Amino acid sequence: MRDVAPALPAAPLPTGGLADSVFERAARTPDLPMLARRTGTAPDVWEEVTAAAVRDEVVGVAKGLIASGIAPADRVALMARTRYEWTILSHALWAVGAEVVPVYPSSSREQVAWILRDAGCVAAAVEDEQALMTVGSVCASLPLLRHVWQLDAGALAELTARGSCLPSAAVDSLRRIVPPDSTAVVAYTSGTTGRAMGCLLSHRNLASVCDTLLAGWGHTAAPPGEQGAVLAFLPFSHVYGLMVQGLCVRGGLLMGHEPDLGPQALTAALRSFRPTYFYAVPSVFENLYKGLLRTAQRTGRGALFARAAETARDFAAASERQRLGRGPGPGLDLRLQHALYERTVYRRLRQALGGRVRRAVSGGSPLSPELSRFFEGIGVYVHDGYGLTETGGGVTMQPLGREKSGTVGQALPGTRIRVAADGEILVRGPSVFRGYAGDEAATGAALRDGWLATGDLGHLDQEGYLTITGRKKDVIITSGGKSVAPAVLEQRLRMHPLVHQAVVVGDNRPCVGALITLDPEFLAHWRAGLALQGDAPLREAREENALREEVARAVAAANSAVSRSESIRVFRVLAEPFDVAGGLLTPSMKLRRNEIVRTYASEIEAMYATRPGRRSPAGPREPERWDDPDDVFLR
Repeated sequence: MRDVAPALPAAPLPTGGLADSVFERAARTPDLPMLARRTGTAPDVWEEVTAAAVRDEVVGVAKGLIASGIAPADRVALMARTRYEWTILSHALWAVGAEVVPVYPSSSREQVAWILRDAGCVAAAVEDEQALMTVGSVCASLPLLRHVWQLDAGALAELTARGSCLPSAAVDSLRRIVPPDSTAVVAYTSGTTGRAMGCLLSHRNLASVCDTLLAGWGHTAAPPGEQGAVLAFLPFSHVYGLMVQGLCVRGGLLMGHEPDLGPQALTAALRSFRPTYFYAVPSVFENLYKGLLRTAQRTGRGALFARAAETARDFAAASERQRLGRGPGPGLDLRLQHALYERTVYRRLRQALGGRVRRAVSGGSPLSPELSRFFEGIGVYVHDGYGLTETGGGVTMQPLGREKSGTVGQALPGTRIRVAADGEILVRGPSVFRGYAGDEAATGAALRDGWLATGDLGHLDQEGYLTITGRKKDVIITSGGKSVAPAVLEQRLRMHPLVHQAVVVGDNRPCVGALITLDPEFLAHWRAGLALQGDAPLREAREENALREEVARAVAAANSAVSRSESIRVFRVLAEPFDVAGGLLTPSMKLRRNEIVRTYASEIEAMYATRPGRRSPAGPREPERWDDPDDVFLR
């Protein structure tokens, strides 16, 4: 082993179950707004629900669960988007000692059947009629399934009515005997390379991450004296979304729910809810940046935006050098430029997040340093953290006042990190899961003497900051023996406004290649701005050439982050994006690389077809080597 990160003092271990937070909050501050939901009459009006009202609603649903025969350790699937009912039902289930099995509502029939059967679910709560039909179509293979509730059809009201004859003490008696080390959630992995596995996460696993983050960083959620507010839109079917829910409930932050992840719906929700803290994944920050750029260009302010963005990144870089003791900070000219753009540009840009956000967290995959510096420069510092399903969401966080872009921060207090000789990250701490449901072999392979083998690659610097370089299973080995981690290249490619998705390939190939999909909205905007002359066939040809050149510039920019032998030499632009329906993305929107390579095998073969030679000055064509030229080319 090498690169051992120092272990910081741990927060006190949590006791009891996750549902206790609702009851304790209601006992201490019954009138504190805890949740916010839309009234139904106006989409931009939010109704606040107090801690006491939330507790009463949880108790009512929990009594209905008891009346329905749901017992401690029973597993119940929740197959719905991020919505108010998810929070109420999950805490009601935890209050009676049941275990929650999150299922993505976009999951296929086969995925739903596998998860419900593998977990042994006795009941399922689904969002709408389509999900009800999906579960209904596989009921014959689920002998343990006794109930299916539909949220859109008033399932919570139905449960509350069913349990109305029971005393509230029936819920309290079950809640008080839930041990912290009992299973709270069976969270299934994304299944990027095979069948999903259920991670057994205890109440302590999930609570310890939230309590540690709240103890060290909770005061940054809002200005002093104000209640923090978080818009939860990340799927609660993913452990990151569950962590956000836990932070809000345990930390007394007002939480609103937004089930629609579309850019328009999310932007509207942010403007009306006006959160003080923002949790997202890199793709959301990338889309926000591209949306701001597209809007600026459409209104004739593209050049102004470009200058303001460059100033923001320069200011953030200088500020980072200062806080890390590596430089004097922004100079006078840079400070004056930054102040000018603060009055004319940055304040308007922050309105895209509602106008009150000053700090944010990015998780799920590494955030590019350029994007991190852009948001910091406009006044929204983005903490880049690291975690995984098997750790209840959190492993690292940026230390306040010592944030370092390009890294995912340092180990959380109470958590230890090691990097093995082959670069694999190993983690130990209170958030590490109990194992995989029903799979002792996989559990034994992942847990080694108390250390979790994450499958992620990275390194620690002398100050304990962790940098993620990729996934162990994603490493590409070219025919020349060069090992290439694709994450950096793909991240850099996505920074270009035209690029939507990118998959780096090259196993057993002479060089690294890439499959690229384009952002449809920005592509339409880009085409509208070309203003090409000539008849239709000529304009189309010129547009195609211009598009190839633009994508080639994006590839060249990505290549600047790696060595020449690791750079992309060939690429192909695909007509359609990767999606969940086609089986090329997991429900959590991660790339299913093996499926992508199989689906586009013919395109990859054509991309690597023998490259034509160049003509020498004397005239004859000379054969080329893959590593000779400095340019990239399109097949």
